[in-house]
Amino acid sequence: MTEPLRVLLADDQTLVRTGFRMILGADGIDVVAEATNGAEAVDAVRRTRPDVVLMDIRMPEMDGLEATRRILDGHRAPDPVRAGESPFPDGPRVIILTTFDLDRYVYAALSAGASGFLLKDVTPEQLTAAVRTVRTGDALLAPAITRRLVQRFTRRGSDTAALHRDLAALTPRELEVLGLLARGLSNAELATRLQLAEATVKTHVARILAKLGLRDRVQAVIAAYETGLVSVGAGEADRQSTEDVED
Repeated sequence: MTEPLRVLLADDQTLVRTGFRMILGADGIDVVAEATNGAEAVDAVRRTRPDVVLMDIRMPEMDGLEATRRILDGHRAPDPVRAGESPFPDGPRVIILTTFDLDRYVYAALSAGASGFLLKDVTPEQLTAAVRTVRTGDALLAPAITRRLVQRFTRRGSDTAALHRDLAALTPRELEVLGLLARGLSNAELATRLQLAEATVKTHVARILAKLGLRDRVQAVIAAYETGLVSVGAGEADRQSTEDVED
């Protein structure tokens, strides 16, 4: 039998943690630890090794963004040397939770290595679905949020040039997959579009992440925009099928 997902809750509000624990528990998801600030979260991850961390942003002593950076340091690139040095060799996925729908928080969270971003007013169904989604490596953000973020925050210059050089490591097929992935297509939709088996698509996605040193599909989407592989506003029809992520 499959073991239940293990989740750590990091939020300075007791009522928020209690509510989330009840919601997750009702769906068969184990809450293995709770933390009231970022420092406690880092320590709790070290002790309990959860699959997913639900991380508040605004907390005392250490905020959620810094805690996320510390937890995920060494896990953005599949480098066995760096991974061996990390205190979290099987680093968890992090979902940032906040009451503030501000672009700067979303982008900072993703840059820190988070796999997704949710407001605290999500429904119970959305919360449990988010936990299960990020654990599989899938993107959590709706394409509409991604487009807005990239349009506002992408900086072009030397950093972008370096990323362009990274894309040279991808094969033509991998570039095609990355472009469609950035437009919001799921693995199943990619398989249909490219007339490939879904397992083959998963292999392509895994190789893209490994070659570019990316943690998951969220970072791959951002990289596709930042490098100019996909432009803001392109592929609206492709993205339409995934617009219900936020619904």
